[in-house]
Amino acid sequence: MTWRRRKARRRFPGSVAGSALTDPSMSDFDATAAGEAAAIPPNDGFAAPVSTGRSWPLWPVVLAVIGLTIAAIVWVLASVTVNYYAITPGDATPVGPFIEVPASLDHPLTGKILLTDVYVSQLTALSYLQYHFFSSDSEVISAAELLGPSTPQDQFIAQGYLEMAQAQSSATAAALSHLGYVVNPENGGTLIFGITPGSPAQRVLKVGQVITSVDGVATPTDCALINALHGKVPGTPASLAVEQSSLNGVGDFVPGPTVVKSLTLGTPPRGLSDTGCGQAPTAPTAYLGIQPQTQLNWSFPVKVTVHTRNIGGPSAGLSMTLGIIDKLTGGRLIQNRVVAATGTIDPQGAVGDVGGVAEKTVAVERAGATIFFVPTEELGAAESKATPALHVYAVSSLDQALKILKGLGGNAPASHLSTQAAP
Repeated sequence: MTWRRRKARRRFPGSVAGSALTDPSMSDFDATAAGEAAAIPPNDGFAAPVSTGRSWPLWPVVLAVIGLTIAAIVWVLASVTVNYYAITPGDATPVGPFIEVPASLDHPLTGKILLTDVYVSQLTALSYLQYHFFSSDSEVISAAELLGPSTPQDQFIAQGYLEMAQAQSSATAAALSHLGYVVNPENGGTLIFGITPGSPAQRVLKVGQVITSVDGVATPTDCALINALHGKVPGTPASLAVEQSSLNGVGDFVPGPTVVKSLTLGTPPRGLSDTGCGQAPTAPTAYLGIQPQTQLNWSFPVKVTVHTRNIGGPSAGLSMTLGIIDKLTGGRLIQNRVVAATGTIDPQGAVGDVGGVAEKTVAVERAGATIFFVPTEELGAAESKATPALHVYAVSSLDQALKILKGLGGNAPASHLSTQAAP
């Protein structure tokens, strides 16, 4: 899913104050005054009743104690963090202003294509009760559901920003390929997508860096890294050439210089195997402790930049692709409509599944969208929240979304543009 980062806010309940009750002071009646005689009534044999004090009701004290007890319980519940997260409707924002293309190819837009996201917030015991029982537009999930088996909590945000950077590249590739441009990536090394806690890598490497060689052996892909490590012995040193890429404070992927880092390889955990490299699963002989991915370096014939700040995750891929095509083809793709889209995109234009679609449906309706493209797998989730004013379309490819827009009167490009190099 695509999420937006915001500062956490914690609400504390108001204090309950008890009122202090004070007896009014009572002065003895002075029977004499200076220079005057006091009139003393005759004693007829009866003694006047004497008040020994005033009794006060106990209910104000009881209520004050109950109020303070409730306030203390609420304060404790609001202070204790639990291992659950709330997925709530985020923003549905026009993607056009995020996209920058050469001025000679840019066109004014006649409608709005919305990028939609969700907010992800870790819960306290109090907010868990609030979201679980009283919020129909939110979803409460466990940390295991959100993070999966291999993502430490402190790497979740960095991984989301990496996914957004990859989605921007894939969206640009898919859009330009559809328009007839020749787009080819190059393998740039092994991207560190995640690091296992307590592993040899944790002490030396960071998420977002790229390993380009191990002991002088080039590692242009994740499989090349696995092969370079195979046969090495635990406890021996390894020298890694590492491009010190990083993620800045708003989530932009920033390339860095390549340096040499040394570490000592560890013993592979029991049951670990290397898979997915065109060969039978094999047991590694030494252990680094990273989630490797092949880093793709793109060189596009048209300079396209997508500026997203504090938004992570891959699910804005389809909306960014539609926005790039709209900018480069006249700005009339949606003909004054408000269209929202969610779904991953690959460089070939395939649309993939995402999370948080029910909450995103709420967000796009609030933003005035009348059309919402979702991955095929998520049609039911979107329709469960959509009102009759929002038309939901399930799509599995970019071409399918463009065909629907054309059928609705949009100026979807049917023929590809001629290939040209842009500044």
